[in-house]
Amino acid sequence: MIYRISIVLDRRGKTSDEYKDEKCPVKLRVFSKAFKKDKRYSLGVHLTNDEFKKIWVNAENKSLRGTNKEMRLKLQEFETRANKVAKEMSVFDFAKFETKYFRKSTDQKNVKYHFDLVIQKNLKNDKIGTAESYKYTLKSLTQFIDKDNTKEDASKIDKLTFTTITADWLKEYQNFMISKGKSFTTVGIYTRTLKAVFNNAIRANDLNKEYYPFGLTKDNKYKIPRSKKVKKALNSTQLKTLFDAEVTNDNEQQAKDFWFFSYASNGMNLKDIALLKYSDIKEDYFTYYRAKTFDKTAEKTEIKIYLTDFTKSIISKYGSELKTGFVFNIISKEDTPETQYKKIKNFTRLINDHIKRIAKANDLPNDISTYWARHSFATNSVRKGASMEFISEALNHSDLSVTKNYFAGFEDEAKKDFANSLLDF
Repeated sequence: MIYRISIVLDRRGKTSDEYKDEKCPVKLRVFSKAFKKDKRYSLGVHLTNDEFKKIWVNAENKSLRGTNKEMRLKLQEFETRANKVAKEMSVFDFAKFETKYFRKSTDQKNVKYHFDLVIQKNLKNDKIGTAESYKYTLKSLTQFIDKDNTKEDASKIDKLTFTTITADWLKEYQNFMISKGKSFTTVGIYTRTLKAVFNNAIRANDLNKEYYPFGLTKDNKYKIPRSKKVKKALNSTQLKTLFDAEVTNDNEQQAKDFWFFSYASNGMNLKDIALLKYSDIKEDYFTYYRAKTFDKTAEKTEIKIYLTDFTKSIISKYGSELKTGFVFNIISKEDTPETQYKKIKNFTRLINDHIKRIAKANDLPNDISTYWARHSFATNSVRKGASMEFISEALNHSDLSVTKNYFAGFEDEAKKDFANSLLDF
């Protein structure tokens, strides 16, 4: 056993004469052989040395009555529960032990409790966007379980347990979401997030696998809907129209400039553009790591983007005059992770709002966004003869299968253009 748990009278700091008659705190002592240290946790109980010996040390004492007997049973409960928590841990860890031992007994199977654990963990690791996605899912679940009330009752989500969420419950939730105008894509995102929370609870030994409601429909489980995601892209004619489009104000010019900076940088995400630093720029290229995938794999892939006259002009136009730190004045090094997240989100919204205005004025797709820049880069690279391997590397996909799935969702019009171009010798 790599740990040892016991109930002790904490007499540290007192002489034998002092603790003889004074009450001292009774604590739960947890010793880890691996760390070669112990921690003592207050139990809210105070006893004299004689009382502690009578109630706890003399284990064979069968003459306990009244409050003394109740106190012994109380201490036994503390010890038994501590051993149970420690035993359930695959690897003993003080932090995990403390989290489990001092939580409410109802927290073990409580959905909101486990959501909050994930949210706090991501906030601690500065993964603000991921934390927000879990908050959105939790809010959606709150709305669903409160659907029959005219007034939102936040306490209902506080009482939701994993055992309540069955395949039928999830089907009702899906129907509720669709009835509110949500897409199957959104339902899929939220239910996958909920699935991740289920998996966390199972790994923590807080939930038995028999309560897992996800799987194949033939197994009487809930199957998360998967909608075929259409990859929206502009063709070469539309790209030229957008590039040559006249703008009516500085915001529209900025939107067009950053949209095409993303396009010309292999569909670089706007968050990665905001995080780009002058130290990343070399003579004729810059390098970066995709923020989206940075924490997902142990091996980080550095992406190399060659600069063009156009991308150089955008850096010169919008770059910081100090030529240090972040290239663009979207965020600053003094910003907290939460502030950076909000600034990047607001900047993305600004670019998307104004690129849509330009598109509408020039008879281009009205739902265009910065997301289209990445897909437009990919499809037009293929039209110009780029190989699947080149696109996979440029988009920083983990393997070719991801790239193939990526292209499987492109619009039929793009596929037709590509097919016709095969005979364009």
